[in-house]
Formats: sequence, structure tokens, C-alpha cells
Amino acid sequence: MKPILEPLPLGEQKSIIGFCFDKKDFETPWHFHPQHELTFIEESVGTKFIGDYVGGYQPGELVLLRSNLPHCWKNNTEHPTNSKSFVVQWNMGIFPAVPELESIHQLMKFASKGLIFDKAEVEHLIPIIKTFPILSGQALYIQLLNLLSELSNATYSTLSAASFTDDIPSEYGSRMAKIHDFVAVNYGRKIYLKELADLVSMSEQSFSRFFTKMMGRPFFTFLNDYRVNIAARMLLDSDESIAQIGFACGYESLPFFHKKFNEAFGISPAKYRKKYFTGSVH
Repeated sequence: MKPILEPLPLGEQKSIIGFCFDKKDFETPWHFHPQHELTFIEESVGTKFIGDYVGGYQPGELVLLRSNLPHCWKNNTEHPTNSKSFVVQWNMGIFPAVPELESIHQLMKFASKGLIFDKAEVEHLIPIIKTFPILSGQALYIQLLNLLSELSNATYSTLSAASFTDDIPSEYGSRMAKIHDFVAVNYGRKIYLKELADLVSMSEQSFSRFFTKMMGRPFFTFLNDYRVNIAARMLLDSDESIAQIGFACGYESLPFFHKKFNEAFGISPAKYRKKYFTGSVH
């Protein structure tokens, strides 16, 4: 199990790092770190977890996270493309608290819940973000300052209902990483609360309290959010029937699947597929 507190190679000699991740899978578990982070998803589809938020992601998304906000991206392993993203991470406090930068500091304050930007508005900034892995020194600092200034004027939506501004105890993070990994493997079958409680060495009652505190909702509500987002992706990425998809995502009753999907998306699975399906089944 990788440590939940992700160590980043930043210190006195370097306060900003930019890199391109390009592998088959996004490998990092649910984690947090004391640095801020901006992530642009270039390839792959799947599910993102930001604080207490769970929802699908797709290419073109730009997400800003304040320090200590737990997060991870779980790609759909059946999707044929690599998982590719451009990431910028930087230490807190590198920009002074001066009136001229107030809009940036406000932006970072709101980012404690995770921000996703309007794709059309930030499209012209993506080529800039892709230069970060090759920049260093003053050029990197100035480029980040300019980018954040632009983003402070862009339209965005918050993701997590709760703010995460304080460090999470490492043992809490390790438990949550185990839970996320377990759900990713077993969401297609019936999951029992005792399994999760045993996994993290807790009683069922203690586990229920712990999970609700960490994720802002009971485990089975979270599990439904996870399943319904997987189902939405499968409706667009496969030619399987709606019934097959519902059962594959762990729903034992087709009417219950339809009900939960409608609650999540305000539309039936059939209408969702008809509305968003592009005709390119992978």
C-alpha cells in the first residue's frame, strides 16, 4: 500500500513542479499532499474522487485542488487509450499576500472544495499548461502566476461539498485508500458492510461513522454514486444492453437501477445513451 501522504520533490531549491503522466493506468491511490495541484486530463475516461465528490471524468477536464484535498482519478481499464495528464504542483505561500494577487488567493480559497473549469473558456490555456514540464526557474514561476491570474477570471464549478484544509491523519488516509481500491475491484457484486469493516480492522458501527465523516455520506450512498457513474460511462463506451450494464455494475434489480440512474442524471439510461452516444463504441 502506497503512503497516503504523497511526498513531492519540492523544498528549498524548488517550489513548483510540472510533469506529464502518460501510462496505461492512473496508479496513485486516494491521497493528499500539502501542495496545491492543477491537473489537465488529456486522455482516458473514468471516475474522479475529489474530497467527498465522486463522478465521471473525460478528456479536456481542468481541475484545481488546494493543498490537503484528498483526490484520485481511476481510469476505465477497458478503455483503449493511455491515461495521460499534465500536472502542476506548487508549495503554499509562494505568491505573496499582496492586494494585486487577491483574485488568485480567493481562487485558491475556493479550491479547497476542488474546482473544475468551463472547457470552452480555458481551452486557450491548455497549450500553456503543456509547457510546464519543460520550464524551470523564473520562467516556471511567472508562467504559473500568469496562468492562475487567467483562471481566476474563468467560470468554474465546485466539486466537493466539504472543504479539506487540514491534514488528514495518515491512518485515515490509508483506510480510505484500501476502501477505494476494494470498491474499484468489487463494485459489480453485492458488497457487505462487514467486508469493509474487516478490511480496515474496525467494527461495522465504527466503520459507518468513520466513512460518513470522511466522505460526507454513508458508504452505500457512496457505492451507488460510484456504480451509477460507471454505468453512465458504459452506456457510451459499450454496446451492451441497459440490463447487462445495470447487472454488471452491481444492481440486482433493473427497476432500482433505473430509479437510481434517474435520480443521478435526471434522465433514463436509454435517453442518456441516445443523448450522448457518439457512435464510437470501443
